[in-house]
Amino acid sequence: MHSIEKSHKLDDVCYDIRGPVLEHANRLEEEGHKVLKLNIGNPAPFGFEAPDEIILDVIYNLRNAQGYCESHGLFSARKAIMQECQQMRVPGVEINDIFLGNGVSELIVMSMQALLNNGDEMLIPSPDYPLWTAAVNLAGGNPVHYQCDEQADWFPDIDDIRSKITDKTRGIVVINPNNPTGAVYSEALLEQIVELAREKNLVIFADEIYSKILYDDTEFVPMGRLAKDVLCISFNGLSKTYRLAGFRSGWMVISGAKQRAKGFIEGLEMLSSMRLCANVPAMYAIQTALGGYQSINELIRPGGRLREQRDMAWNKINDIPGVSCVKPKGAMYLFPKIDLNMHKIHDDQLLVQDFLIQEKILLVEGTAFNWKDPDHFRIVFLPRADEIEMAINRFAEFIDRYAQ
Repeated sequence: MHSIEKSHKLDDVCYDIRGPVLEHANRLEEEGHKVLKLNIGNPAPFGFEAPDEIILDVIYNLRNAQGYCESHGLFSARKAIMQECQQMRVPGVEINDIFLGNGVSELIVMSMQALLNNGDEMLIPSPDYPLWTAAVNLAGGNPVHYQCDEQADWFPDIDDIRSKITDKTRGIVVINPNNPTGAVYSEALLEQIVELAREKNLVIFADEIYSKILYDDTEFVPMGRLAKDVLCISFNGLSKTYRLAGFRSGWMVISGAKQRAKGFIEGLEMLSSMRLCANVPAMYAIQTALGGYQSINELIRPGGRLREQRDMAWNKINDIPGVSCVKPKGAMYLFPKIDLNMHKIHDDQLLVQDFLIQEKILLVEGTAFNWKDPDHFRIVFLPRADEIEMAINRFAEFIDRYAQ
């Protein structure tokens, strides 16, 4: 009897944030152990809840959300996103330039499917959010990773990007604020990327889901504001800023040189129609979320919970001998480096797996983010300060004895 195998299209698709180590964590939980999950940016389990006003508006509109809506999404939600684009000075965005999706994740996959032919190349940062690499592979393309420089606050290396552009390169992915490093890119750097995209006729894909989670008076500059004559696809949503990850409500905005992308946009509309529409009840959260007071502000300013947890986690990580970390200016992650001369690590997945088994704390290895060396890991600083402190103290003790 023949076994039934997965499609070969999935051979190079990998998403280790929810990979083999998480399977170990799930088994531990089934055995009755409590696991502290520092592997994923899921705000709600750690007490970060959405404002009541948003939840109540969704409840109020549930009866109106029983049927399909237009494939692009609810008019009121897209209107609110369009008005936010105007406030951010992203020019020329109209209602039909906005697509709502079941989270940014669905829209990333959709955008790659609509653009890439087999063998086309897409420039993706290293380290990256691994869904981008997976989506390119799934679409038949080849991900080409450009380096972000840890010594330069994790900014992308423009010369490295340029050296990796070929006649098969179709676009460049920019994750800003960055997951996993927490870097927030300067306007000057973004201008350089736009200039390169203009010169080489590339599409810019701007993953901006953490655009409002900023620290230390850091400024976020939307790529769509700068890419006025370059096709730019920007992604954002409710999951992080509004603590509504379970709603799976995200959006994609087309701006810039739309007149040169008629075929690509037709492909997006075709794929959007094929899934009929995204989750309608969650769309009713968007207008309320984007309008009025932004509740994330009280969490990221001095004294705010996210800001205080970031500071404490960063200080504690840097106190570990042989471990260092660039201070994140945005998002909700640290991406520390392990000195391999001091700590003889050869397999970072095995490191986080052993840490999980011994301490019941779940991290993610750096190579899961398409970083080439086994010398980094990502830690989420969403738990309360006492839990973060406990977790980092245990990691310090663990790594001190690990290679002995």
